[in-house]
Amino acid sequence: MKILYAIQGTGNGHISRAREIVPLLQKYGDVDLLVSGTQADVKLVQEVKYQLHGFSFIFGKKGGVNHYETWKTMNLPRFLKDMKTIPLKEYNLILNDFEPVTAWACRTQGVESVGLSHQASFQSKKVPKPKSIDWAQLVMKYYAPASHYVGFHFERYDDFIYTPVIRAEIRNMVVSNLGHYSVYLPAIDDKFLVPILKQIPQVKWEVFSKHTKISYTDGNVEVSPVNNELFNKSLASCEGLFTGGGFEGPAEALFLGKKLLVAPMKFQYEQQCNAFALKKFGLPVIWGSNRNWLPIIKNWVNNPQEHQFHFPDETAAVIDKVVKDFAR
Repeated sequence: MKILYAIQGTGNGHISRAREIVPLLQKYGDVDLLVSGTQADVKLVQEVKYQLHGFSFIFGKKGGVNHYETWKTMNLPRFLKDMKTIPLKEYNLILNDFEPVTAWACRTQGVESVGLSHQASFQSKKVPKPKSIDWAQLVMKYYAPASHYVGFHFERYDDFIYTPVIRAEIRNMVVSNLGHYSVYLPAIDDKFLVPILKQIPQVKWEVFSKHTKISYTDGNVEVSPVNNELFNKSLASCEGLFTGGGFEGPAEALFLGKKLLVAPMKFQYEQQCNAFALKKFGLPVIWGSNRNWLPIIKNWVNNPQEHQFHFPDETAAVIDKVVKDFAR
């Protein structure tokens, strides 16, 4: 059997999930990997056969997307050309983790594909969503369309939705609490964060930033470039995680039993939905309308957080079902 696994390369979550899924897929046949986008700090261990430009947003420094840099990277002629280069008919199964080039190539050529992603869960009307303008929901629906959907979310909201894929390296961690707080906010400049965090001097902050190339310490705040191994070590031994509104990072923190505070990216619909779902669980959120972050962060640090999430290790069973149901 030949399998094509297409992966979105914006952010770290898609790649992190793929690192767990690829070895499972390889038990069923030959797996070719396709990645589009260039904003991930985490890399695949396996060889990538197709590295495409795709359509992806560029992280800004003020809590949202850098619209100008994102617009500059858009290349529709290249997108259309790349769509024609993928030999779709060679594959018995095409899986898509919110990757647009393969998704639209399949759609235009009438080839079936399976949307296997967190975003796939948003096809269900049962998933918590804040009120939003129609175009945001349309982007989620048509950015990477598929014939079938298998989604992941914080809860099994529908029959095709499963709990998060938690990496083995996270599941096997030795968990402790050394009292520090880990911070990963890729759309926020560390120069904005450090002055705020220094105003809570009783705790140590370990910040991992996409916007610095050197490590430095300012008072009780340590800042480092993003590094998967160092971040995992920090997360395993922290009191809590302060992060964006992505999916995998919050899911891993909840699995480890860590306190969680999220600040979703402004005007990023998926992150707004994730934060909305977490808010319904009683977890704190810093919304774009919150101008003063300090009281919210202080309250989060000074108060315990009681939550219990059950994320069973069901990834192998999900992949087995996907292969048996959709391979041709």
